Amino acid sequence: MATELTIDELGRETGMTVRTIRSHQARELLPPPEVRDRVGYYGPEHVARLKLIQELQAEGFNLRGIKRLIATAGGPAQQMLGFGEAVRAPFVAESPQVFTRDELIERFGANGGKQLFAQAERFGSLVPLGGERFEAPVPSLLDLAEEVVSNGVSLDAAVAVMATVNERCESIAQAFVELYLAEVWKPFAAAGYPEERWPEVMQSIEGLRPVAAKAVEAMFGLTMTQAVEAAFGKELSRLAKSKGDRSG
Repeated sequence: MATELTIDELGRETGMTVRTIRSHQARELLPPPEVRDRVGYYGPEHVARLKLIQELQAEGFNLRGIKRLIATAGGPAQQMLGFGEAVRAPFVAESPQVFTRDELIERFGANGGKQLFAQAERFGSLVPLGGERFEAPVPSLLDLAEEVVSNGVSLDAAVAVMATVNERCESIAQAFVELYLAEVWKPFAAAGYPEERWPEVMQSIEGLRPVAAKAVEAMFGLTMTQAVEAAFGKELSRLAKSKGDRSG
C-alpha cells in the first residue's frame, strides 16, 4: 500500500465510497488529510481508522457510538474489537472437515445417512455447503456417532440421544453465559468500561470456556457413575433374583 493516497485511492483501498469517507470526515470520525497544492493526501493511519470504523459497524455500533469510543482516551474501540474476537473464538480446537453425501452414506448407510443429515443439520453438526457437500464444524461428533453405532446401538437411538445432549448443552452454555454477564460484564458496563479493567475482563471471558468445560466434565463423570450404578444395579438384582428362583 502507498504511504500517501488521494481520496479516490483511499476509497479503493478500504472499499468505501468517496461520499462515505467525506461523511466520516464531516462527523469528525476521520482526521483531516495533509493538503498539498489543494490535494488531500491520506496515510496508513487513515486506512486503519476507516477499517476500525467498518469493523465496529459490523459489531453493531452506530456512528455516534463509534465516535464516542474513538474519542475516549485509551482507545476503548480497539479493546472492544479485541473483546469481540475473544467472544467469537471457537471453543473447540478441531478444524472443520468437508464430507460429500456419498462419504457420509458410506459411513452410516443409506437410510442412516438421510436421518443423520436431517438431525445433524438441525443442531449444527453438519452444515450444507451445496453440491452434495457438508461441513462438519466438529468432526469428532461424527466419529462418536459412528463409534456408538459400532457398539450395537441403532443409529436412530444414537441420533435421538445426540439431539437430547445438544439441547442439554445449550441450557448449560446459557447458564454459564448468564453467570458471566451478571457477575462480570454488567458491573463492568455499569462502571463505564474503565480502561484499567479491560485486561481483567478479557482474561475472564478467555477463562470462562475451560472452566465451564471442566465443570461439565466433572459433574458428568459424577452423574454418569451414579446413573450407571443405579440402572445396572437394578438389572443385576433382577438377574440375581432370577437365578435364585431357578435354583430354588
